[in-house]
Amino acid sequence: MRAIVSVVGKDRKGIIAEVCSLLAENGVNVLDISQTVMQEFFTMIMLIDTEDCPLPFADLCDRLTLHGEELGLKIRTQREDIFNAMHQI
Repeated sequence: MRAIVSVVGKDRKGIIAEVCSLLAENGVNVLDISQTVMQEFFTMIMLIDTEDCPLPFADLCDRLTLHGEELGLKIRTQREDIFNAMHQI
């Protein structure tokens, strides 16, 4: 399954590496990534593939959320189909 991961927080070194390391440790492939810094705020959106992830999707989401809290980031994960449905006019 494909999903969208968004990350927002105060900019600092290593954010991309920290988030991508957690994903890689759980068998998740990053398909696309876009990031920017707006003044002192870091924002990133990623398209991921969870096909090889051994965890249930809800558990992966929880791990990302908790990891984000530990890092001082807000990480939100949604299935791609739900994300697309929410952003259609």
